[in-house]
Amino acid sequence: MEFKTLAAFFLRLEKTASRNEITRILSDLLKKSSLKEIDKICYLSLGRLLPVYKGLEFNMAERLMFKAVAKAFSEKEDEIKSLFKEEGDLGEVVFNLKSNHGRGKLSVNKVYDLLYEIAVESGQGSVERKINKTAQLLFDLDPLSAKYVTRIPLGKLRLGFSELTILDALSWMLKKDKLQRKFIESIYNVRADIGQIAKILKRKGLKGLKEVKVQVGVPVVSALCQRLPNAEEIIKKMGKVAVEPKYDGARIQVHKQGKEINIFTRNLENVTKMFPDIEKSIKEEVKTKSIILDGEAIGFDGRTGKFLPFQETIKRKRKYGIAEKIKEVPLKYFVFDVLYKDGRDLLNLPFSKRRQILEKLINKESKTILLSPQIVTQNPDDLRKFHQDQIKKGLEGVVVKKWEAPYDSGRRGYTWVKLKQEKGKKGGGLADTLDCLVMGYYKGKGRRAGFGIGGFLVGVREKQTNDQILTLSKIGTGLSDDQWREMRKRCDKAKTLKQPKQYDVNKNLRPDLWSLPEIVVEIEADNVTRSPIHSAGLALRFPRLIRFRDDKSPSQASNLKEVEKLYRLQK
Repeated sequence: MEFKTLAAFFLRLEKTASRNEITRILSDLLKKSSLKEIDKICYLSLGRLLPVYKGLEFNMAERLMFKAVAKAFSEKEDEIKSLFKEEGDLGEVVFNLKSNHGRGKLSVNKVYDLLYEIAVESGQGSVERKINKTAQLLFDLDPLSAKYVTRIPLGKLRLGFSELTILDALSWMLKKDKLQRKFIESIYNVRADIGQIAKILKRKGLKGLKEVKVQVGVPVVSALCQRLPNAEEIIKKMGKVAVEPKYDGARIQVHKQGKEINIFTRNLENVTKMFPDIEKSIKEEVKTKSIILDGEAIGFDGRTGKFLPFQETIKRKRKYGIAEKIKEVPLKYFVFDVLYKDGRDLLNLPFSKRRQILEKLINKESKTILLSPQIVTQNPDDLRKFHQDQIKKGLEGVVVKKWEAPYDSGRRGYTWVKLKQEKGKKGGGLADTLDCLVMGYYKGKGRRAGFGIGGFLVGVREKQTNDQILTLSKIGTGLSDDQWREMRKRCDKAKTLKQPKQYDVNKNLRPDLWSLPEIVVEIEADNVTRSPIHSAGLALRFPRLIRFRDDKSPSQASNLKEVEKLYRLQK
């Protein structure tokens, strides 16, 4: 396929708001893709070159792209910046600058290879080489292709969908409906590589996916927790359960294959280089050839032995100054599940059996890699007491796991349920916080005029399986000065001049500045109420920001079903 054909599909996708129509267009694109390019087309349509866990970044900031565009069109850099300020989209600037049509004969594979070559450039003189190669590529492409190629290194392709929609499109490609979505997603949850999944489907169809198993080095989508209001309801619903502490740290999945260690976050990012102490301890303390572990890394105070709050633990997720932070925030890695061991896929084993394997695997003398403590019970009083004990230790509460259940990858069923401490609630109160997406902000007035922000709009996903975002609350109180400054900074980084097409927003709620759905925040509230103005049909009463959730991707934000459940639970 020529890249200009792909660009024409991108234009259709960008102009389409209907989720079903986007699915059909994507399906048509994937059907027309060859076996040699379908994986690349999946990645490119998401504005990437590889799956997230591969960690390949362009490292092409706006200032470098300005230089590349200026060089491609023999313009002054200041002129490009001026045009960008007017347009708000460098891709549109490039499209308008293309006085010639370019050759336009480059294939998808050729453009992909050139982009990959640009991304992996490193060493002395690499910045200049990146600029020159990008400029040449933009010069050679037709206007529409150049528009989208410009956006990709900036991470702003703006097509308005994620892997979730591609899963629907793959089902539609095969059967002209979405009925195969659930099965395809279950395989994706085990092998989180949308390109690889698409390629298998293209070559072998659905029967090919049945052969896919857990692979060390490819992250498994983490199991998720459901909510229930109290110990009695949990036991009634789940029966015999294991009860474990709920750590307020960084959820990480550790993969070991011989001497090679890979560490992934819950949003599939490879952070091995950020946690060399965990990597070293796995090599020293976990004596097995190959393993996939699920657990929580949490910071602790070496003097008192007490756990550190999430805000301290998350400081360990950094690219620079790692050695200094290891001394400042040492970690313990509490392992609470095992998904794979020495060639054996353990996902379908009951938790009781997986726990037995863990107990033999994790040495009681280990200093960093620790087995998460638990009790096994069918008694609500035992569950409640264990929960209260964890609160006294400064933890969030407990996670309750069905004793004979498999590992429910990527699903929020009733195999895992969380019970958290209720903080400072008024009225009925909520059983849990929500992870919301920041959709934009309102300009500040009075004292906040100096911050340039006085409130922000948050929303949730319509469904766990799609990318539509519904408004849930305006938030204008409860932030410290530093939090207001940080929110403004993040929103400005994610800003877009136009309302993203996946946003459903009442005209009376439109923010002064729109943000792309990239910022995940944890929000606490006293109640959920019915709302005639918010597109979720519900709103938060007395909402307040708890923290930024950099450990979660937008696709892991809460959905409407979760909000509705909290609404029912408060009664």
